[in-house]
Amino acid sequence: MADDAESVVGNEVVEQVAHLARIQIDSDSVSNYASEMSGVLELAAQMDQVDTSLVEPMAHPVRAVQRLREDVVTETDRREAFQDIAPSVENGYYLVPPVIE
Repeated sequence: MADDAESVVGNEVVEQVAHLARIQIDSDSVSNYASEMSGVLELAAQMDQVDTSLVEPMAHPVRAVQRLREDVVTETDRREAFQDIAPSVENGYYLVPPVIE
């Protein structure tokens, strides 16, 4: 890790992230976390420099093919039958009691 890594993520940033994440960090550990977070960002910057122009994009590392069924309707419309046995229906909608008052 470079010597200027501390300037990437300072103690104030670590304290702010800890506050936003609602976690408590010991004040003695803040500089250590700043150094580790800077290291992660430095690694991401190094990875960004890698030439990936010849790498084929992929959606999944395993070249598996999903067997898909045909998209056809297999059920009959039984809406009227269900609404006939429903406790309360109005204008084609099921009426339910309020949950929150």
